[in-house]
Amino acid sequence: MKKTILPLFLFMCLLGTGFLSFKPKDKRPNIIILFSDDHALQGISAYGSPYIKTPNIDRLAKEGALYQNMFCTNSLCAPSRATLLTGKFSHKNGHRDNSTQFDAGQSMYPKYLQAAGYQTSWIGKWHLQATPQYFDYWSVVPGQGAYYNPDFHEMGGKTVRHEGYATDVITNKALKWLSSDRDDSKPFCLVIGHKCPHRNWLPDTGDLRAFDNVKFQLPKTFYDTYEGRIAAKRQDMTVTKTMRLKEDLKVGAENDEFVKRMNPAQRKAWLAYYDQVTDDFKKQNLTGRALDEWKYQRYMQDYLGTLRSLDRNVGRVLDYLDKTGLAENTLVIYSSDQGFYLGEHGWFDKRFMYEESHHMPMLIRYPKRIKPGTIDRAIHNNTDFAPTILQEAGITVPKDMQGQSFFSKTPRKSTYYHYYEYPAEHSVQAHFGIRTDRYKLIRFYNDGEYWELYDLKTDPDELKNQYGNPAYKAIQKQLLIDLKKVINQYEDTEAREILRKEGI
Repeated sequence: MKKTILPLFLFMCLLGTGFLSFKPKDKRPNIIILFSDDHALQGISAYGSPYIKTPNIDRLAKEGALYQNMFCTNSLCAPSRATLLTGKFSHKNGHRDNSTQFDAGQSMYPKYLQAAGYQTSWIGKWHLQATPQYFDYWSVVPGQGAYYNPDFHEMGGKTVRHEGYATDVITNKALKWLSSDRDDSKPFCLVIGHKCPHRNWLPDTGDLRAFDNVKFQLPKTFYDTYEGRIAAKRQDMTVTKTMRLKEDLKVGAENDEFVKRMNPAQRKAWLAYYDQVTDDFKKQNLTGRALDEWKYQRYMQDYLGTLRSLDRNVGRVLDYLDKTGLAENTLVIYSSDQGFYLGEHGWFDKRFMYEESHHMPMLIRYPKRIKPGTIDRAIHNNTDFAPTILQEAGITVPKDMQGQSFFSKTPRKSTYYHYYEYPAEHSVQAHFGIRTDRYKLIRFYNDGEYWELYDLKTDPDELKNQYGNPAYKAIQKQLLIDLKKVINQYEDTEAREILRKEGI
């Protein structure tokens, strides 16, 4: 039989005009990022939490990898999301704090994915004070969003209230998009942004009593006196003094706004629980350390209560991927915008470059690349999200992105950090610094200028500032050299000028 060979030139012409077409099966991976808010490593059992079991988040570690040294570059909600999107430090993407407007039109990973034929979507907490761009679909809560019956800004300009608990509602919307609203002929990238466990920690009604019979052990640094640490003394984020009885711990909060937005069934369950909490608190008439430690117990009960719903809903997403056969070709990342304090140093919140808020949780399931049960101890930071996503999608990483893939064969020797929001809520002074696998060097500025140095091997709780200690002279000198090098590498002109004035 005689074969007819179509010349390559004619083949391409016909293909371009549409007379001849074919559609190879797209092997590029789908990508899902489950991104929560203020989730401490201490609140994940895969990281050894003594407080809670998180079996569904743990599944990602069992079926993929647990990252031991993932760090944020600016421990604050909106700046962390800006870094996730752009692959750039705050001084490069322009979003240094929670009060500034994010430039959502700048080049970001979803822009490159869209151009390459991916469907892109962001559902849930966005928190960037700008209309999302480069997403085929988005539905985001305004600002921090509400725990109960949350409002959503929808594409087209409408704001719609959805009845239910925020973590459930966000997951419902994400699963609807995955199952019925996306184009299943294309690979996709979906961010599921959860509100919890952000302050003011409102558990779902079914989780209100989950920790009533648990007595949480105080962190050993709960009564830290901050000796030798000026910024630590100046902060305003202690459980004992800063945490509010009504808004945070729900004592006498029956008429608060978050209760008013509940439906009758939610409100009935809520008041049945917190009215009893309020009555018991008033009867005890606590003072001194007894009051301090009561606040800590209440804080932990509510914070961890929100995590129960989060873990369940992570499980719902993983179950959907498994049942539909999508799991094998889907890169699933669980992370949070930063870490958080669960009473360490007496604190809640984040902001500092100290370990509890500097560390981000990260777990990845990706059968094509990661063996189950992998422990990754290399240093990573949140500039690495965007390069990883683009690389796995087969897209050249733009040169102006400052991160590198999580799968890079040349791991970092250190990670850089710069926090700006001062003076502001919680009074954490502006600072920048460098962390290696063992040491941490921090420069505080804008309200007195001073240094801190920690040996994380001998002092993992960062209680002893070694800066100026002759025993650490050589280490201090090398860290200063390394700090200057990364500042120049990442073109942080503000930090560079501070060092220049000091003669470094």
